[in-house]
Amino acid sequence: MYILGISAYYHDSAACLVHNGKIVAAAQEERFTRIKHDSSFPLHAVKYCLNSAGIGMQQVNILVFYEKPFIKFERLLKTYLSFAPAGLSSFFHSMPLWIKDRLFMKSEIARLVKESFGNLPEQIFFYKHHRSHAASAFFPSPFEEAAVLCLDGVGEWATTTAWQASGSSLKQLWEIRFPHSLGLLYSAFTVYAGFKVNSGEYKLMGLAPYGKPLYKQLILDNLIDVKSDGTFRLNMDYFDYCTGLSMFNDRFCQLFGGAAKRPDEQTGEREMNLARSVQEVCEEVVLKLGTSLHAETGRENLCMAGGVALNCVANGRLLREGPFKSIWIQPAAGDAGGAAGAALGVWFEHLKNQRKPEAPDMMQGCYLGPAFTNAEIKSFLDQHAIPYTQIDDSPLFEKIASDLEAEKVIGWFCGRMEYGPRALGARSIIGDARSKKMQKVMNLKIKFRESFRPFAPSVLRERLSDYFELASDTPYMLLTAQVKKERMYELSKEQRTLTGLDLLNVARSEIPAITHVDGSARIQSVHPDTNPRYHTMIKAFEQKTGCGVIVNTSFNVRGEPIVCTPVDAYKCFMRTEMDSLVLENFYLSKEDQPKEIIEKLGLETFAPD
Repeated sequence: MYILGISAYYHDSAACLVHNGKIVAAAQEERFTRIKHDSSFPLHAVKYCLNSAGIGMQQVNILVFYEKPFIKFERLLKTYLSFAPAGLSSFFHSMPLWIKDRLFMKSEIARLVKESFGNLPEQIFFYKHHRSHAASAFFPSPFEEAAVLCLDGVGEWATTTAWQASGSSLKQLWEIRFPHSLGLLYSAFTVYAGFKVNSGEYKLMGLAPYGKPLYKQLILDNLIDVKSDGTFRLNMDYFDYCTGLSMFNDRFCQLFGGAAKRPDEQTGEREMNLARSVQEVCEEVVLKLGTSLHAETGRENLCMAGGVALNCVANGRLLREGPFKSIWIQPAAGDAGGAAGAALGVWFEHLKNQRKPEAPDMMQGCYLGPAFTNAEIKSFLDQHAIPYTQIDDSPLFEKIASDLEAEKVIGWFCGRMEYGPRALGARSIIGDARSKKMQKVMNLKIKFRESFRPFAPSVLRERLSDYFELASDTPYMLLTAQVKKERMYELSKEQRTLTGLDLLNVARSEIPAITHVDGSARIQSVHPDTNPRYHTMIKAFEQKTGCGVIVNTSFNVRGEPIVCTPVDAYKCFMRTEMDSLVLENFYLSKEDQPKEIIEKLGLETFAPD
């Protein structure tokens, strides 16, 4: 049986194909359309999934959408009525779309699918938003039974849900409903700090260690009432998102000393302190919720999903300080992962198929997207007369190790593209973690993004505990931990007095390129079973330098999705100051590339947003 899961129409649309309970393929629509966070119906992602299985739409038994539009419409309608007349302009803007398409989602999906693929699946189902999150968290996990915690902005009504899961069943225990949302609280501060909602939350998390929690008590006293068990309510006198006009109002701005930072303004001390304050509030809520859920269920294992589950700092704190023995987080924790959750939920819950947990999990390292053969890559390179050298694995990895040691920045394109927001060694930009200049070079010359943004380490799994205060696997870059004390440098008296962005220039450890200002790192442990070529390449670097850690950031520039195809990778390579590009077994040096290729491929128009 083939089940096709779909998420769409909010942000990060995606498709996932499940065959007899196993994930065959999954990808976000943005990777194909090159529109970051593309929310449109994922026709390209669906086509990719079907092609991966070698089937047509007529062979799909069930197509399942990741939420229930009628319940969402009920929430919107009741919210508008509750806040009338404040929300009238937003109401008149959104209702025509709902009346035209969203209320008749089943017929709209059928129309799009029939027009694009010529056939329809046997059945079309709808699955609740938070149930999709919970299914994505538990069913692929390695646990026979677990507690499940889902936190995001909002689904239909739910913003936070708790579950008890075992075998093939999910039992919801309780929920917190809109407008009370930890995700929307965090997003409000994201916008106030001058970043974009649904994409700038990572920036706020990365900014937090530069600041002090000066506004934490102000937030707890005025914006959110947190109970001892972690449940909470927001004070809606300070927020405007219910009416759809903005995330917050003038009272919010007055509380924090003035208007929101404009995106074009430089990030200052106030934004750093705000980021630290709301981050600590978020961490404490997550920790309290996890602790009370453990007491309620008695389960040793926890599974997590939803956009807030991408807050790796909160996750790391829950693992360190919380009561759970193990935590497994869905790597595509946001709405994109809802496609996988809905499909797996139908297979296990609706069809009542037996579930057998697998180690390390069922996500296959999250390498579920398109791959390209050497023959396909060679055809592209030859077609455009692009200079390259084709090298077998062993000498290729030696060459990469030498480049890394020479502080070169390398585009690494290998195997199936990752599903979810993280680059995990399939579509990555890599560098030497020991380099004191690497973080600055990558941010300003490669990624074209804010200088304060930290980079993540990819570390050999067998060397994980040698570098970090962490013993458990973290293959999906969803946990932070401290760099080992013996690898940290003792700061001088002068260095200890530095604040804000001045901290950027201080090398804090033997691996400064991936050590954040608070001594933490967002870690990816690399296992030979899930990504053998990436592991072997890092191993070659270790044999050359003695260091089993490299810098790993996503293969893209700010404002663009992670690259999908060799063409995407080459364009990104040429638009930046990357030194080398590896496309499977093809090695390209920037200094060999002809200048006219830039105009030929239309690269001269590029300007980062």
